[in-house]
Amino acid sequence: MATSVEPRSRKVRILATLGPASRSPEMIEKLFRAGADAFRVNMSHGAQADHAQTIANIRALEKTVGRPSTILVDLQGPKLRVGTFADGTAMLRTGASFVLDRDTAPGDTNRVCLPHRELFIALEEGSRLLLDDGKLVLRVTSATHDRIETKVEVGGALSNNKGLNVPDVVVPLAALTEKDRSDLAFALDHDIDWVALSFVQRPEDVAEARRMIQGRAALLAKIEKPAALERLEPILELADAVMVARGDLGVELPPQDVPPMQKRIVETARRMGRPVVVATQMLESMIKSPTPTRAEVSDVATAIYDGADAVMLSAESAAGDWPEESVAMMNSIATAVERDPGYAARVHFTETRPDPTTADALAEAAGAIAKTVSAAAIICFTSSGSTARRVARERPSVPLLVLTPKLETARRLGILWGVHAVRTKDVVSFEDMIAKSKRMALRHNMAKAGDRVIVMAGVPFGTPGSTNVLHVARIVGDELKRHNQS
Repeated sequence: MATSVEPRSRKVRILATLGPASRSPEMIEKLFRAGADAFRVNMSHGAQADHAQTIANIRALEKTVGRPSTILVDLQGPKLRVGTFADGTAMLRTGASFVLDRDTAPGDTNRVCLPHRELFIALEEGSRLLLDDGKLVLRVTSATHDRIETKVEVGGALSNNKGLNVPDVVVPLAALTEKDRSDLAFALDHDIDWVALSFVQRPEDVAEARRMIQGRAALLAKIEKPAALERLEPILELADAVMVARGDLGVELPPQDVPPMQKRIVETARRMGRPVVVATQMLESMIKSPTPTRAEVSDVATAIYDGADAVMLSAESAAGDWPEESVAMMNSIATAVERDPGYAARVHFTETRPDPTTADALAEAAGAIAKTVSAAAIICFTSSGSTARRVARERPSVPLLVLTPKLETARRLGILWGVHAVRTKDVVSFEDMIAKSKRMALRHNMAKAGDRVIVMAGVPFGTPGSTNVLHVARIVGDELKRHNQS
């Protein structure tokens, strides 16, 4: 393996979506060096064969840069769409009537097929239907098992297979379509690290996906429907992480409601100890422009000030003209925010009370001790990654070096705030633990001679979930030389 690269100087992580503009090995490495910490593969676009090559290209990066690579596969989910029109498009007039039915014949200005029988059962008088990302709005006047009559409240041109959002009801759709099940099996067979579940509406959606994954990957719930906001905590109880997916959320909610909902999701996730990703349109103008708008810069900065674990690029890095520059810009914004003297206070606005466990108590104490003794780093030995998640939840003022014998654990920690994960052999004794901590801190340039480091682990060693040791060690500076000579 190559010599490990320097740890990031910033703590928030950057998740970059890969696509036609960025999935080559050369571009993936450029994105990594520009600041990308993890990569998203979007199953809504492209064939599985293309995604298999992209995943192989990401894994090849590990050998090039000597760092675990983190892959998130994003399932498409049950996307609702209308049918087709005889002329390819139809003009819906404001105030006119419009019918959605089960007839597969091409539509016109009066009707169109709706190939989702579940909706005919769920919709009732007064429900809104949002078409083409909310550009058109219909209001249901009556609904039967094969016919939905509506009044056009906001008209416009509607073309074939445009998307449909139903913000006012919980749609009785399975969270995983047949395509999703195929894509999930494909992703698990390729040993990816995270699965993102789209259009989550209820905790049962997450439970179903978790049963299928069977521990082979971590599960991230995307919050993009109002129904999910009503059951946010039960959903987060079952998920390993959460994403504020502002695309569809911004369609189904009034635009002015999205920022407070974003803050609520971030705060709830942090309080519950779940990593949280803020996504969609963060640097949207950089799809075509080499520079973002000031409003976009402020948007990214706000998510970082709120304490998000990661910020995500979508089309900017997947299909835009400036993928490398988009990542570099996000890296620059994050670095500037974290240098702000007021950042530490802002990121701790959210109170994260520890659970009444030894591990949580030690995680909270580690951050306080690191600040008191001006430690250079907190070093965690972990098998499952749970110790790292507990410490990162506290948003400590120093970097977090995570040492794990499991490559899959090191990979999954790539979206976690402040973590630099390294795969290394497990320790067998307390003395071995302290000696290895000092060597790894020096090797990864996270400490120097005279620095103190905080070491956390569980005894007996190698037992998951047993964190019960916290030790303050001082670096002499010759630990690497002595180890090489022995």
